[in-house]
Amino acid sequence: MKQLIILLLLIIAFFIGYGQYSQYQRFNSPNVDYKTTKEIDNAYYNQETVINYYKAIEDLNSFVKLQWTANNIDVRTPEEDTEETKLAVKNYADKVATLKFYESKLEQSAVLKTKGLSNEEIQFLENTGTDLKSHQKSIAINKIKSMFNPDKTMFSGYKSALIFEIQKQLNHKGFEIKIDGVYKLETINAIKDFEEKNNLFVDGVLDILTLDALFE
Repeated sequence: MKQLIILLLLIIAFFIGYGQYSQYQRFNSPNVDYKTTKEIDNAYYNQETVINYYKAIEDLNSFVKLQWTANNIDVRTPEEDTEETKLAVKNYADKVATLKFYESKLEQSAVLKTKGLSNEEIQFLENTGTDLKSHQKSIAINKIKSMFNPDKTMFSGYKSALIFEIQKQLNHKGFEIKIDGVYKLETINAIKDFEEKNNLFVDGVLDILTLDALFE
């Protein structure tokens, strides 16, 4: 009889303890504050995106805590498969997706700024869908073209940085000429050959059409 009483007391103590533990779990959720390990650009050109990102974090954290305290559902690692749990997990996934959308933009912007890009350049890349490599190549080509002066006559023996870049590009196109920046017969003939192959007026003289075709 004494042993039976002890057993009953142990069972009662177990259920009391379990109930207290459940209550503790319900009102003491684990650390759910979302944090990223990557660099975020808080000076992103579109500040609304930054604000929405931090709002999405607060929304996610609040949702996780609410589901835990109100419904005893840990949406990150659910233990049950009820309809209520499934709906909570789906809502959690949607909130994570929204957060990641903003986060990816801010992470990418931070990476681009380490490469020296400004907010204006990042906005341009996003709006045009241009990748960084293509953008940098376009900038380099425009710098080369800016050296061209249509009013300046190039004579044999003329030497300039523009001729140097033209020779490099001709070699890149398959020609084999010396790269020395000197406008001489070898370079003139290569330009003529290029113009002929690209259905341009063949004269060996640099003009905007030849430049555009050479660097396209």
